[in-house]
Amino acid sequence: MALAGRAALRWGPRLPSPCPAAGPLCRPAWLPAARCERHYSSRGQGKLDMSTYPVESIRNFSIIAHVDHGKSTLADRLLEITGTISKTDRNKQVLDKLQVERERGITVKAQSASLFYNHEGINYLLNLIDTPGHVDFSYEVSRSLSACQGVILVVDANEGIQAQTVANFYLAFEAQLSIIPVINKIDLKNADPERVEKQIEKLFDIPRDECIRISAKQGTNVEKVLQKVIEKIPPPQCNTADPLKALVFDSTFDHYRGVIANIALFGGEIAKGQKIVSAHTKKRYEVNEVGILTPNEQPTHKLYAGQVGYLIAGMKEVTEAQIGDTLFLYKQPVEPLPGFKSAKPMVFAGMYPIDQTEYNNLKSALERLTLNDSSVTVHRDSSLALGAGWRLGFLGLLHMEVFNQRLEQEYNMSVILTAPTVPYKAVLSSAKLIKEYGKDEITIINPAQFPDKLSVSEYLEPTVLGTIVTPHEYIGKIITLCQDRRAVQKDMLYIDENRVMLKYLFPLNEIVVDFYDALKSLSSGYASFDYEDAGYQSADLIKMDILVNGNPVEELATVIHKLKAYRKNVVAKCYGGDITRRMKLLKRQAEGKRLMRKIGNVEVPRDAFIRVLKKETDK
Repeated sequence: MALAGRAALRWGPRLPSPCPAAGPLCRPAWLPAARCERHYSSRGQGKLDMSTYPVESIRNFSIIAHVDHGKSTLADRLLEITGTISKTDRNKQVLDKLQVERERGITVKAQSASLFYNHEGINYLLNLIDTPGHVDFSYEVSRSLSACQGVILVVDANEGIQAQTVANFYLAFEAQLSIIPVINKIDLKNADPERVEKQIEKLFDIPRDECIRISAKQGTNVEKVLQKVIEKIPPPQCNTADPLKALVFDSTFDHYRGVIANIALFGGEIAKGQKIVSAHTKKRYEVNEVGILTPNEQPTHKLYAGQVGYLIAGMKEVTEAQIGDTLFLYKQPVEPLPGFKSAKPMVFAGMYPIDQTEYNNLKSALERLTLNDSSVTVHRDSSLALGAGWRLGFLGLLHMEVFNQRLEQEYNMSVILTAPTVPYKAVLSSAKLIKEYGKDEITIINPAQFPDKLSVSEYLEPTVLGTIVTPHEYIGKIITLCQDRRAVQKDMLYIDENRVMLKYLFPLNEIVVDFYDALKSLSSGYASFDYEDAGYQSADLIKMDILVNGNPVEELATVIHKLKAYRKNVVAKCYGGDITRRMKLLKRQAEGKRLMRKIGNVEVPRDAFIRVLKKETDK
């Protein structure tokens, strides 16, 4: 009985919903959808008719900011003001759907929503994309911006411009998008919006009178942001009469319906039943459903040029919905859109099940989770100590932690993660190895496979251009920290009388593990850090092995910059006096080494490796 009721709920007719575009030119929001002729079609069983929104009344925009500057809170208020969601006290991080996002208070995956807003008697369709703020997820930001014509740049009125603010500004600037500066959190006791306006004018060359002061939490001046979006951000430059040209800028996987692709239409229109072709894979599909996100899926008759929405077309794997791909109508090919660079893993780690009997379950969980996170690379791996596993590539340490947390929360899987490492390169000199690999330059993602110096002419290590924004009183400590990490200073600029922006070229392996924590500790939490790929440089590298019973343990191997060999100096405490004292200490050390060799092999249980490799969250 319960099952039948559930089935009726799942597959029954779609109930009419309030018109999302209620305004002066429309019937009240509470009127059933079938009665609202302006925005719903009588033929569509409550489906939205998107033809009522021509290109000139569409605005596509993103919200970008440094982490924790209030992007998601502003998105919540915009959704409320436009009537997209009801106004309640429970509206916090509405677009952040993952449990890990809500627990950590950060955005991990970009989310979009279509807002309907009436301004000066005209109904507008505003497509909002909320983006992550952490450096590890800048790939999500760049993808989102490709579907936009403008951005809202949010800056905290207390903290001011931070490292990721600068990085996100230049992403938008290079994409030639209109930028609306918004100073958030003006309700805070220590807010100083005038200082932040000066920073924005000096660093970004945006006049301070263009900045909008708001409190997203309290809703102060948020409506001005919507009005500025309509006035300053241009409509998309495209035409419904042109052939279909749709950009895939994101995708998710549903185990019942397959791939759900987020698309932006740069020409033409798309509807259920049409045959479409992927420019990347050349595969042909039939469209099963199109619609918009409000922020939940709302099917529509069609999507038209300039609009942003979702598409379901029987794609069984996320790889079929290649990010940056162009979709077009069958037998109506078009010039593909530029697309994106592939996500580049910056950190690699080994992943193994705690118990090998859980291997197949972990394999299944990995396959399903990577369908919704295509930026993770997966290679099979094995270990004598830990058994069968995988070598995974991540965009950064936070990305690795979030992925691991999602495995635990969504699939109830506990795993062992080895120490993170970065991808090195080696220029081979050995003819045998060149023949084996088929090339003279190889990339090494596992320290256990690091080639010997005798067969290599040069090692290369990855570098990043790091940006640090800090109060000026911490400059001395931070410069010392950077020098200790083999960094080279490239620039130093005073943003205002109190804050400094430093630029350094870092070897990537010097920052992936604990640099961010050390920076926060030195600056009492006030410094921020962002980095971008800067290619490879020559380096004097060596593999450091940990030996047990005289044999190297692959899981504990790491690649480091060459150091001097270290030997314990047992005679350091001897100065002057009789030489016999010195000889006695050296003799005792030699006897100790002989005794260690006599003990023989020690069997190391698998649990010992797990305790060494598994990170304790409470430390």
